[in-house]
Amino acid sequence: MKFKLSHFIPLLVLFFSVSLAAKPPQNPVRVTQTLVPPPALPEHTQIAQGPPKIVQITLSIEEKEIEVADGVYIQAMTFNGSVPGPMIVVHQNDWVEVTLKNPATNSMLHNIDFHAATGAMGGGELTRINPGEQVTLKFKATKAGVFVYHCAPGGSVTPFHVVAGMSGAIMVLPRNGLKGASNHSVRYDKAFYIGEQDFYIPRDSSGQFIRYASISDAVAPTEAIMKTLTPSFVVFNGRVNALTGSNAMTADVGDNVLVIHSQANRDSRPHIIGGHADLVWPGGAFDNKPIKDLETWFVAGGSAVAAIYKFRQPGIHAYVNHNLIEAVLLGAAAHFQINGEWDHDLMTQVSPPSPIP
Repeated sequence: MKFKLSHFIPLLVLFFSVSLAAKPPQNPVRVTQTLVPPPALPEHTQIAQGPPKIVQITLSIEEKEIEVADGVYIQAMTFNGSVPGPMIVVHQNDWVEVTLKNPATNSMLHNIDFHAATGAMGGGELTRINPGEQVTLKFKATKAGVFVYHCAPGGSVTPFHVVAGMSGAIMVLPRNGLKGASNHSVRYDKAFYIGEQDFYIPRDSSGQFIRYASISDAVAPTEAIMKTLTPSFVVFNGRVNALTGSNAMTADVGDNVLVIHSQANRDSRPHIIGGHADLVWPGGAFDNKPIKDLETWFVAGGSAVAAIYKFRQPGIHAYVNHNLIEAVLLGAAAHFQINGEWDHDLMTQVSPPSPIP
């Protein structure tokens, strides 16, 4: 049997096509993402525009005192000054290039562990910096989903850094956008990031919370409380009532609202009072089919979860950790303020309260 060059052309085309596809794009576009305080998300597109990019971000570590409830303070450690740290948004196969800064005014060594990254303790081994130093890390966001990031300097101080506020989340969107349970395209009109945080605050002999002058003063007594596994407060976005009243998250009837909920340390179970989750991606994994129509969903400690709900009635919708002890007594509650017209077909008061005859 004679072989002609034409017999090999399809194989050569396939070989070079696969080889080129496997190589990263030459000189990928660099973009800078401006991070914003939670519950907001930075500007982003839901569907990727063009080939993978290098997304540049800056996180500056700020050690500072914060008020977690009226008259109750902790010596916190934060990314960009907020608890949780800001949400980062990229698309699958983008590179995240993060410059981490530890100003000389700080007192401790810090780093960052991205649950979205592969290798070197999530980047934690490559980002250890003392006060007055900065470091730049680049990693490829290979998995689509929502993921926690947090400080993890090593040993017994790692949990102290986490419960002092040093966690946030990154959302890695599929390049062609989110898909529903039947593989149809799903878009959201608004998106919010809720970072749940447990705080452990020592009390004095009279039962009052102690206010410390520095982080070094707070470490040992705080770690003693941490070992009880009994939080003093469990809050959304850094303090009791951070997302209620005038700080409530707002949307309109008919809006598809994406909620990303993270917990770096403990399990949680979000629930919308008077609503549901139309779609939930367990574990935040966008490449898996979402579950439909959940009343309450689960966030494992050290993870983030995404859910979408189309609000159907106006008014206040409470969003809570449905361990109601934590929601009502410890602070894990937020509000959505929804604007629009009431649908009496969904719910109506047939008769007002009156004496029993």
